[in-house]
Amino acid sequence: MLERVTAAGAPVQRAAVLGDPIEHSLSPVLHTAAYEALGLTGWHYDRRRVGAAELAGVVAELGQEWRGLSLTMPLKEAAFDVATEVSERARRARSINTLVRRADGGWAADNTDVIGIHRALGLGETELPRATVLGAGATARSAVVALAGTVSGSIRVAARDPRKASVALAELSRDLPIEVCPLEEWADDPGQAVVSTLPPGGSHAVAACVRTPSDPAPVLLDVVYAGWPTPLARAATAVGWRVVGGLEMLIHQAAAQVELMTGRKARDEVVAAMRSAARTASDDD
Repeated sequence: MLERVTAAGAPVQRAAVLGDPIEHSLSPVLHTAAYEALGLTGWHYDRRRVGAAELAGVVAELGQEWRGLSLTMPLKEAAFDVATEVSERARRARSINTLVRRADGGWAADNTDVIGIHRALGLGETELPRATVLGAGATARSAVVALAGTVSGSIRVAARDPRKASVALAELSRDLPIEVCPLEEWADDPGQAVVSTLPPGGSHAVAACVRTPSDPAPVLLDVVYAGWPTPLARAATAVGWRVVGGLEMLIHQAAAQVELMTGRKARDEVVAAMRSAARTASDDD
């Protein structure tokens, strides 16, 4: 097989986001903006609709020019079957959103959602006594892992089905102080940070529970980035919470993916270029 090269003679490097549905993913916009900011003219990023049952076959057919894959639903658990090695944060969250080609042709799996959530919250080294996560799926587990390093007390997980959530979080609960409660009780004691991983349709019900906080006000990260602001975000803003949109999480997790796939640091100016491109694309929709 002939190796594809750029006009300058350098090998073409490829990456893509896989998932189903995939048509409205902003990942191509974000990664392409990062390549341009980094001067990586030989890098190309695409999207491809792939279901969980198809993932292993698709990955097996990729040539050596493929340097990385971003994974969205429903592939974040199926990816464990194709990964050669798995990072600790991906293992703990039981969720993979990144595959990076290894020198031996295998795939190293990671979870940059954890990084994106932590950076979007802007917590830095701040220690929080308590935090709450809304939802109990793959992104919720990533949120728990992201909060684990900064929460000194317990992390509450509010779910529609607490029993099912307890099962899903059983492995994390072995070494983290996780409390599971019904979703309608999430605002009883939310702590200093709240991460909502609920789909857009779940925002209305939880928004009705928001109340005026004591000082200091909590920070809310709602991972939804389309149709912003969500009802939950509007309710929290109205009573003085600091609210962060899901676009910030998306940008920071993508920046971490760019670093893993290209080996280049996504510095502030690169992240700024990604943010500008994402906002332009969102305004165009």
